[in-house]
Amino acid sequence: MHLLPIDPEESHRARMERKKAVVDAAIARADQDKGLLLVLTGNGKGKSSSAFGMVARALGHGLHVGVAQFIKGRSDTGEEAFLSRQAGVVWRVLGEGFTWETQDLTRDTETAQNGWAVARAMLRDASLGLVVLDELTYLLKRGWLDLATVLADLEARPPMQHVVITGRGAPDALCDAADTVSELRDVKHAFRAGVRAQKGVDL
Repeated sequence: MHLLPIDPEESHRARMERKKAVVDAAIARADQDKGLLLVLTGNGKGKSSSAFGMVARALGHGLHVGVAQFIKGRSDTGEEAFLSRQAGVVWRVLGEGFTWETQDLTRDTETAQNGWAVARAMLRDASLGLVVLDELTYLLKRGWLDLATVLADLEARPPMQHVVITGRGAPDALCDAADTVSELRDVKHAFRAGVRAQKGVDL
């Protein structure tokens, strides 16, 4: 039997038609609007960077944004230098540095509790369309904050407020409560090759 040669253009057109039908059907099913809870976790680099990208996206749509940075105690990062100066951004650095720097469990716990009081106020502020809780997972993992309390505060936030939580080791209960969970995988990192943190990439 003689087979006719396949026309690449026709084959491509047929594949794209099938794909478009699937995508269009999925878009038609997505008919809800709600405030989303997103969790960015995993050992790979880019969790906070992704969250701050969403800050820029939210500002582009005219939303007001709250950023609560846990763990970090420094105020010289590029994202804070730029984004904290933008109209509509409330930026709070709530940590005192990594725990191996402070080496004081009581102090770290008190800092976490005080920081959550600030974050809770953001979660109750209906004028904020997006709230970023940067590196919150570490406070939950170490037991400095009560997970049930955090979940209750997240559940009680304004209906259209979006929240992004970053950090390694996100608890299962937090992931279960989230609408979207992304896990970043660590494949390779320049730091392990002796390259210090670089401005514009790491800071």
